[in-house]
Amino acid sequence: QVQLVESGGGVVQAGGSLRLSCAASGGTIREHAMGWFRQAPGKEREFVGGISWGAYRTNYADSVKGRFTISRDNYKNTVHLQMNSLKPEDTAVYYCAGIRVGDSSVVVTWEYMYGTWGQGTQVTVSS
Repeated sequence: QVQLVESGGGVVQAGGSLRLSCAASGGTIREHAMGWFRQAPGKEREFVGGISWGAYRTNYADSVKGRFTISRDNYKNTVHLQMNSLKPEDTAVYYCAGIRVGDSSVVVTWEYMYGTWGQGTQVTVSS
């Protein structure tokens, strides 16, 4: 059973950047579609972006397109979320998630499909 641990969260001023990391242990993410989600106080958890395990296809929420970039290294068992031009509305707990899929080109955007989740890392963007 793959376990996921996020890191890299913190406090940053608006316009700044952060790079979140998701490290997997107990197995490989090599056949897992991976995703990033976030949950702001008082709001439901929402999809941020996802990446397939082969061909590294990506999909992003409209709110982060052009500012956030997901990458992965299957050999290092890690996934990253580079966040640029951060806004106060990006403040949330960010979660990494994974799901084993047979199709290497699939990007999974639906929260309910993910079976493995990290504990989350707090990102706070000050204005």
